[in-house]
Amino acid sequence: MRSLPSLNGIRAFEAAARCGSFVKAADELNVTPAAVSRLVRLLEERLDVPLFQRNPNNLTLTAAGAAYQRRRSGGVRPPR
Repeated sequence: MRSLPSLNGIRAFEAAARCGSFVKAADELNVTPAAVSRLVRLLEERLDVPLFQRNPNNLTLTAAGAAYQRRRSGGVRPPR
């Protein structure tokens, strides 16, 4: 049986995806940008897929990241 992803990782991902920045997501979540980055990295490792393309001044969702965001917001359910 697979374990579920961390709720904090999912929160960090959703905030970063919405804000387009680990810094802005950190402000929203009242944590450090490093904490957001680490939580997202751990979520990516758990899911075994990159969710963001990290650029010097912003984040861009990968195709997998966009699909994960849709599923998190009540869209299509993931396959079993």
